[in-house]
Amino acid sequence: MFILKLLVKNALRHRLRTLLTIMGITIALLSFGLLRTVVTAWYAGVNASSANRLVTRNSISLVFSLPVSYTERIKKVEGIKGISYASWFGGIYINEKNFFPNFAIEPSSYFDQYPEFVLPADQKKAFINDRKGCVAGRRLAERYGWKIGDNITLKGTIYPGNWEFVLRGIYEGADKSTDEGQFFFHWNYLNETLRKTVPRRADQAGVFIISVKNPQVAAETSLAVDALFKNSLAETLTETEKAFQLSFVSMTEAIVIAIQIVSFVVIFIIMAVVANTMAMTARERIGEYAIFKAMGFRSWHIAGIIFGESLCITMAGCILGSALTYPVAWKFGQVMERFFPIFHVDNNTLLLDLLFSLLIGIVAAVFPAWRAINIKIADGLRRIG
Repeated sequence: MFILKLLVKNALRHRLRTLLTIMGITIALLSFGLLRTVVTAWYAGVNASSANRLVTRNSISLVFSLPVSYTERIKKVEGIKGISYASWFGGIYINEKNFFPNFAIEPSSYFDQYPEFVLPADQKKAFINDRKGCVAGRRLAERYGWKIGDNITLKGTIYPGNWEFVLRGIYEGADKSTDEGQFFFHWNYLNETLRKTVPRRADQAGVFIISVKNPQVAAETSLAVDALFKNSLAETLTETEKAFQLSFVSMTEAIVIAIQIVSFVVIFIIMAVVANTMAMTARERIGEYAIFKAMGFRSWHIAGIIFGESLCITMAGCILGSALTYPVAWKFGQVMERFFPIFHVDNNTLLLDLLFSLLIGIVAAVFPAWRAINIKIADGLRRIG
């Protein structure tokens, strides 16, 4: 307790300098935590992927669709537990600012493939029985104040026109990593309209979602599905859901790498700042360290005082930076909800904050401690007065 009191008193000798250093560490770790959380949110879809799900799309590109008739043939592949299909709709609500993921789905089987989407049985039944029915995530419904039975109109971009829906269900995520910002409606509603307006685009699905009985044979099942449509007009590419999600992340990989680099650069900058603070402190106290040596204090005593003071400063910044990360991330997540539907501070981020704080405190004190240990008593005493 006495040692801790001594370290705190030493750190507060130059209060303004210490305060500014702690503030710098706090801002740096807060920035680091936010940047790491952005990277985590970028990979949220990948991390939430199920090992039991496969996604089948057109082998050329996701832009091209597949015939819905493929469903029956895929069902017969050994190892498949269930199948559904969906199409990206790309509609907007009121104006371009109100964009959220919306899909046309096969209502009776889609939610069976996604047990993490928790939809009450009565709402699911109402959704299936209403051709114009739709289901929205809890966070999405809260954002726009939607309630069960509300009429919702989306403006089509890929499929022009105003599309009217009735909210029949609001799903919740089984855990905090589940995206509660999506919107689903009947694929048949879309298809029937296309048959009347653009027949060549009818009876097509964007992707097939396949659940397998054993994830260990996912690769063999994927090959078996693709073999069914080899040399057809619409060949398929089947991959795990994780691989499918990674294909989207890879499109912006350069941005993710840049964010990661910046997050570590911030740490190195603050390490230099703390090292400068400790170097100034050690230079000012050379005379004191010489007196300690004359009184019989050993080198490790002096080094302990310097390292302890450095760690006190960095850990104070660590505590403040980590504590502020939560409210700032929460506010940032609200503002950027359209782009990052899942924005949570990961425990690993806080662990990295702690590890880097310890590293900064130790590295910043190495040179000042070395200098204090190697100073000769006579040289140190000359600086007094």
